[in-house]
Amino acid sequence: MNIEMMASAHYTTSLNLVLVVVRLFLGLMIFAHGYRKFFGGGKIDGTARWFDSIGMRPGRLNAYMGATTEVGVGVLLVLGFLTPLAAAGLISVMTVAILTVHIHNGFFIFNKGEGIEYCLGVIVMCLVPGTLGGGRYSLDGVWHIMNWSNADNFLLAVIVGFGGALLQLATFYRPARKS
Repeated sequence: MNIEMMASAHYTTSLNLVLVVVRLFLGLMIFAHGYRKFFGGGKIDGTARWFDSIGMRPGRLNAYMGATTEVGVGVLLVLGFLTPLAAAGLISVMTVAILTVHIHNGFFIFNKGEGIEYCLGVIVMCLVPGTLGGGRYSLDGVWHIMNWSNADNFLLAVIVGFGGALLQLATFYRPARKS
């Protein structure tokens, strides 16, 4: 059952507008993070050093992969194109962030080193477009693509999102050993 079948005509417009708002927030937020990795502060070189420092090696490759994923996922979410896959990409990025940086800092974002609260909230928000798709006001909706059931979309977003994170961590995460 897709989004159009699950909602009455009265709620369909509201639900589609909410999907636009969620997609725009998530898309623009993660695009800005990727853009900053490319062009802000220390640019790719600084981002590469930071990735090396947290154990994501080689840092330069991970800097390019991270920045490109964030920019690409951001654009896809804003446009509502391949929405469940875009949500999976953001789930993956946030999962890697939790497991490499934030997990040791507790739950709250105001904890020293920032806890998992923000990244976990983004993952939960990704389940909305990841499950319901892009909605009527998206390229997916206009072109009638990724018109799968909510259950299929959910499984795609979760399996690809968490699977991608685990694959990246298994391939590149080499934190320094504590003495």
